[in-house]
Amino acid sequence: MKYEHIPVDSACNREFANRANVILMCDVRQGTRPWMKATLEDISQTGFKIAWLPGCSPHMPLRIRIPGMQLLSADVRWQQGKAVGCSFTEPLHIAVFENIVRQTQLR
Repeated sequence: MKYEHIPVDSACNREFANRANVILMCDVRQGTRPWMKATLEDISQTGFKIAWLPGCSPHMPLRIRIPGMQLLSADVRWQQGKAVGCSFTEPLHIAVFENIVRQTQLR
């Protein structure tokens, strides 16, 4: 499993998180807006980055459907250009995180 250590913001309450570069299509929605396809570019146990999410509100939680997983909740932590960084409401179990990384590497 190949991932790197990078510092995460204080809102995540973790000094470091294992973060893996992935390219993964998922579905994302905020509030009652329709589901939209989005590309996850990296993921950790505590959060993820979406390459492009138009109309994203930093003040509204979002829901994300990663193929093969249950529906997850997350909060927007930052926006930079078209990219959006989010933190999961509940961190992923290490086995779930490693399974996502392994599945994306098999594609």
